[in-house]
Amino acid sequence: MPALRRRARGGGEEGGRLTTALLLLPTSLWFLLLLVAPLVILVVYSFGLRAPAGGYEPAFTLEQYAKLPTRAVAFRNTAIMSVASTLLCILVAFPLAYFLATKAGRWKTLLLVLVIVPFWTSFLIRTYAWLVILGSNGIPALAERLGIAHDLVLLNTPFAVMLGIVYNYLPLTVFPIYVSLERLDKRLLEASRDLGAPPWRTLWQVTVPLAAPGIITGALLVFILLSGEYVIPAMLGGNKVFLLGNALVDLFIQARDWPLGSAVAVSMILGMLATIGIYMKLTSRWMRGTGRSGVSLI
Repeated sequence: MPALRRRARGGGEEGGRLTTALLLLPTSLWFLLLLVAPLVILVVYSFGLRAPAGGYEPAFTLEQYAKLPTRAVAFRNTAIMSVASTLLCILVAFPLAYFLATKAGRWKTLLLVLVIVPFWTSFLIRTYAWLVILGSNGIPALAERLGIAHDLVLLNTPFAVMLGIVYNYLPLTVFPIYVSLERLDKRLLEASRDLGAPPWRTLWQVTVPLAAPGIITGALLVFILLSGEYVIPAMLGGNKVFLLGNALVDLFIQARDWPLGSAVAVSMILGMLATIGIYMKLTSRWMRGTGRSGVSLI
């Protein structure tokens, strides 16, 4: 009898493993075909040469990586724009998330829906709306009629690009911060007030540290997506704001220099991985400091 039970248990475990493998098979194939395979192709192309008529010519050389300094402007602009826009998103999102989590009351659900509503519209249409608002017939024309400013130019400037980024990516920053603030133990805030701490010190020394996972998550989401952003700088920045997304389109489609474009893309991906690594380290340190275990995205 014990032998039969062990045999039955072993057969059940094998059947469970087979079922798990079959359930994971479609996802694994999807992951391999649409994520791993394109990354492998990029890495292989980055070591090749540009064919005489454009495209890819098989080779094994580091020539494309040696040419990366020729795209230093795109790397620098992307780094500056990503950091500045991420900080601006956090500065705008934190007060909004704080209000939603602590002060909204019965209006909370409605306000959360209003934050989500822009996602119901196409990203391209939302960006095109700013093209009209910031164009010569939009805010500049209104400012000229009111006598506020003359010959005001907003379109095709870094300001227009940053405005479009904050508008489109703000919800991605608001919700992680909101979740962290929603989980905040209100007794800690009461204890801080009872100990005589002014509101600004309670905010800076209690609320912000406890909301750090949400802040870091929102910053990470915005920063990574901005690294390859193309639509917003192309529509609102014209030819005056040149980011990595614009450089990749120029290399792959116009210049047909696939190896150099692949080298730029691989370098960008490595930068993203480094950013994620720093994020995981910071979050783990924060978890250990608060007595929690594990790394959470929120």
